[in-house]
Amino acid sequence: MNEFSLVTAFLIGLAGGVHCIGMCGGIASAFSFAISKDQSTTWYILAYNIGRISSYTIAGAITGYLGSIATSSITTTLPILNIISAVFLILLALYISDWYKGLSALERLGGHLWRRIQPYSKKLIPFKHPGYAIGYGAIWGWLPCGLVYSALTWSLASGSASSGALFMLMFGLGTFPALIATSLGASFLIPILQNPMSRMIIALILITFAIFLLLPIFQGIK
Repeated sequence: MNEFSLVTAFLIGLAGGVHCIGMCGGIASAFSFAISKDQSTTWYILAYNIGRISSYTIAGAITGYLGSIATSSITTTLPILNIISAVFLILLALYISDWYKGLSALERLGGHLWRRIQPYSKKLIPFKHPGYAIGYGAIWGWLPCGLVYSALTWSLASGSASSGALFMLMFGLGTFPALIATSLGASFLIPILQNPMSRMIIALILITFAIFLLLPIFQGIK
């Protein structure tokens, strides 16, 4: 796990800000109905995002560990995982830019697990204290999301559980600004994230990262 990968992880999360607003923004903005009117929503919003990012980090640790087992058993596995990561990064870029929505199929597949765990989140409402919001966010961190699944392919190729966890932590922090902006009413950020030009620029950057990831692999084949 190098600095380049961590920057990529943060950028993937940041780039998916528009997608996060669509899938999770409504949840975060509805906190005013889940807490007492005499309490500030700020701590609950932060708690929710801590729970959500914690789930991403745990998922990254699991996939990183599974990837490390595979690469230790089969020497050719790592290049294959890197290729898969690059392909998913390109798919994510196309998804963000609205050029191709193929990742939606992954979200539908994840819906089977989600239908089993989502009802538990209802038991945490209303929030009696920020701890309830952490648990609520931890559950919603498993919401089927093509953006998250794409990031997890990178943690799969990270080489270890700790690297996978760190990658997904950085990814989660990247998603933070968009959701905080929505929750706290910082609406000036939303038009910037939703601007087609902004999305296209970020998509092109992600595709460039994917190419850099693939170059060493193909150079080694020659």
